[in-house]
Amino acid sequence: MKKVIHTSQAPNAVGPYSQAIEHNGHLFISGQIPIDPATGKIVEGGIKEQTEQVMKNIGAILKEAGYSYDHVVKSTCLLSDMDNFGAMNEVYARYYTTNPPARAAYGVVKLPLGVMVEIETIAMK
Repeated sequence: MKKVIHTSQAPNAVGPYSQAIEHNGHLFISGQIPIDPATGKIVEGGIKEQTEQVMKNIGAILKEAGYSYDHVVKSTCLLSDMDNFGAMNEVYARYYTTNPPARAAYGVVKLPLGVMVEIETIAMK
């Protein structure tokens, strides 16, 4: 049976979805955008600041579910501008220093609330 994961340390969903769902040792984290859960607002700054907040949000959800970044097996990164790929990658790499997960990165036309980056994550135990 699936288990809904929710933490106040990550932003509330901006639509009809859960922060994450756990099922049979798999954790599916919905796409996270750079909303600071303390303020409910998009963080100020550029792609590096936004990616940092996204990774913090992912970390809070992982922790709430009893997982860590070491459990992440797949990420999908969505960028509003592929020219930001290098800067996003620089921040992302700090969270996966050894044995990084599989990953895809796509440039998209537009992301929710006009943000620059959204990342969805799958983790396994």
